[in-house]
Amino acid sequence: MPYEVQGVVSRGKGEPVSLETVLVPDPGPGEAVVNVQACGVCHTDLHYREGGINDDFPFLLGHEAAGVVEAVGDGVTDLEPGDYVILNWRAVCGTCRACKRGKPWYCFATFNAAQPMTLQDGTKLSPALGIGAFLEKTLVHSGQCTKVNRDAEPAVAGLLGCGVMAGLGAAINTGAVTRGDSVAVIGCGGVGDAAVAGAKLAGATTIVAIDMDDRKLTWAKDFGATHTVNSKGLSEAQVVEAMQEATGGFGPDVVIDAVGRPETWRQAFYGRDLAGTVVLVGVPTPDMRLDDLPLIDFFSRGGSLKSSWYGDCLPSRDFPMLVDLYLQGRLPLDKFVTERIGVDGVEQAFERMHHGDVLRSVVTF
Repeated sequence: MPYEVQGVVSRGKGEPVSLETVLVPDPGPGEAVVNVQACGVCHTDLHYREGGINDDFPFLLGHEAAGVVEAVGDGVTDLEPGDYVILNWRAVCGTCRACKRGKPWYCFATFNAAQPMTLQDGTKLSPALGIGAFLEKTLVHSGQCTKVNRDAEPAVAGLLGCGVMAGLGAAINTGAVTRGDSVAVIGCGGVGDAAVAGAKLAGATTIVAIDMDDRKLTWAKDFGATHTVNSKGLSEAQVVEAMQEATGGFGPDVVIDAVGRPETWRQAFYGRDLAGTVVLVGVPTPDMRLDDLPLIDFFSRGGSLKSSWYGDCLPSRDFPMLVDLYLQGRLPLDKFVTERIGVDGVEQAFERMHHGDVLRSVVTF
């Protein structure tokens, strides 16, 4: 018999979300049903609602979640009821060309549940990032469940499922920040502040936070920023000068663009040190272009230009490690939780996110 639970559904582009009855089937082969205990309100959920991902409405929103396994399907051997897990949207296949090359964090054939979750009338729902977790129970592929230490509060642990992992991984995995490095982070929302925290964790000695909002710059200092730059009203050249001034005139070793606009990417490109690294983790829209960058500048400046997908994380490796660092007091994940809300408060949380009032609203069950 399917489970009947209340979930947050987006029925049309730009329309307010609604709380509706969702039917969650028993797990089939390779699947698991998870009792969701907490789920962060991520900007990606808002992108889904606005039609910025695709138009496969209606969507079942929510994906940044932690909870306890309720049941597993046939063939699941590494997971059992009662396991405490963070949900991930990179359940690696182990057999694609990326996995076979020893780079499973690039897996090109990740798993999702085969069965759909539906509305009462049988309408199939498209779960956000293959998860759909703004509801009390969700159906996922067993590989989307990463077991972690249950001492970590769900509202905190679940944030590693997407945005916080994206930022931390952009610094640690993609940018390969190491001891003594200088780093700049452009855009200090949840992902950017996670990049700041990751840079500090990796041993960066100079961390420059850049944003147009003084409140966000204050948050960035709480996560380890040593310098702040309010870029409101500054030209691209002035932003470049500011990050170079903070790093002895040379520019940072690594610049992380957590905004994803042509102007911020150019700031990162020209602001870094010679042979420095640019990491793009902010997601551009399809219409954005770089048409005015001389090719000779790519050659003459050298270095690395990288995109970071999900922080280039491997959930089975990274989630348990980061939870342990949090429990040791070395990673302040709890600072990302601005408020705890009910499942009926997601639309209002989107508004607060839009106005920059929160780092993370977290739905708790």
